[in-house]
Amino acid sequence: MDYENIYIEEENKVATITINRPKKLNALNKRTISELHTAFKELDEDREIHVIIVTGSGEKAFVAGADISEFADFSVAQGRELAAEGQQLLFDFVENLSTPVIAAINGFALGGGLELAMSSHFRLASDNAKMGLPEVSLGVIPGYGGTQRLPALIGKGRAMELIMTAGMIDAQKALEFGLVNYVVPQEELLPLAQKLASRISNNSPMAIKYAIKAVNAGFKYDENGYSAEIDAFGACFGTEDFKEGTSAFLEKRKAKFPGS
Repeated sequence: MDYENIYIEEENKVATITINRPKKLNALNKRTISELHTAFKELDEDREIHVIIVTGSGEKAFVAGADISEFADFSVAQGRELAAEGQQLLFDFVENLSTPVIAAINGFALGGGLELAMSSHFRLASDNAKMGLPEVSLGVIPGYGGTQRLPALIGKGRAMELIMTAGMIDAQKALEFGLVNYVVPQEELLPLAQKLASRISNNSPMAIKYAIKAVNAGFKYDENGYSAEIDAFGACFGTEDFKEGTSAFLEKRKAKFPGS
């Protein structure tokens, strides 16, 4: 696929996806969502890529929301289809990806932008970042998982307030709420993301895959997280990564995980 709205850089087992619609503050339109799906899918299938970082171009915005002009005249059925398709193609897809995804929030993360960041496995923010779900000010609600992931991350009461007021919080408040793991000056954001990605990439890709699956299971109404953990723990014993990791430990050497 020829990418129009994103670009990808790869180095040392880490891929960085940059959403590149600066004139629209990197807003998500249908093409961008489709391009992101393809990029995440291809990178997840690439055994040379162990971590994915997603960020926005420029210094103003990670993603400032969805492209409202695309759906302002939609019907009820079209609105439902928009949310269902978007969740399947991108937001749920990213959350359940086997490759860990770090969101580097470099400015505004509003609406679909915050929902994309929340779909990632964890988040870092620059000190100028602002986050929120302003959808109710437009007569709609978050439709890409925001009503579910935000309460899971910051608690029901705080999420209700943020959603119902259509307000924004700054990076320090997001850190206090547990929405992001770190806040740093903008020039330090990608270096920190890359540093964390490098640490992750030294570990077993298979174990990380099963850890993501087990953690996610604990947040799903139709799954038992503890049972999922037991199954995932057992599955690790059948991997080459487990054989290499335990052998390296016993032989007092650094493991070289094959990722299988």
